[in-house]
Amino acid sequence: MVEKFNTPQEEFWAGEFGSEYVGRNDSAHILASNLSLFAKALKHAGVFTSCLEFGANIGMNIKALQLLYPGIHLKAVEINHDAAKQLTHLVGESNVFEGSIFEYPIASTVDLSLIKGVLIHINPDMLPTVYEKLYRASNRLILVCEYYNSTPTSIPYRGYSDRLFKRDFAGEILDKYPDLKLVDYGFSYHRDPAFPQGDITWFLMEKHSERN
Repeated sequence: MVEKFNTPQEEFWAGEFGSEYVGRNDSAHILASNLSLFAKALKHAGVFTSCLEFGANIGMNIKALQLLYPGIHLKAVEINHDAAKQLTHLVGESNVFEGSIFEYPIASTVDLSLIKGVLIHINPDMLPTVYEKLYRASNRLILVCEYYNSTPTSIPYRGYSDRLFKRDFAGEILDKYPDLKLVDYGFSYHRDPAFPQGDITWFLMEKHSERN
């Protein structure tokens, strides 16, 4: 099936490079590091029973959440066919949307919307669309885990240009939606001796008007 995409970044991840990434993203060490990260990032999240991950790949984050929160209802959005196929074995076919984040139809909300290592690969012109998806999909919590930079910048990614962007994603989301408040944030260093995580900065935000 040939699909038309809005941006070259979408085509990049839907195609051969995205399929090759599937093999690099599956290991017990990654799962352990994810468990450590989410245990910290969601420490102040309170009770939640559902989560939607945007750009879930093969579900390494979902596997960690299943271990941390037994019984949690999980949904996923994934653009790469090979990765989406593996996701169906984790959360069920009906809970996987195979396609671009831009095209995901929000028919219902979850307690937590999650994005990790995905905003950095989104075309900067399309970030407001993804922010809106993250915001509308959640009835309470949003967790963003990405590379941080105080000003927008583009850096080479595995020999490709315009495929990795760094900026203050969470700050832009907080500015865009005044009812969001920052609950917690932290950093995971790639040289952590036990649980390395590729220099990710995470931000947990909450819709305070929903609870007060």
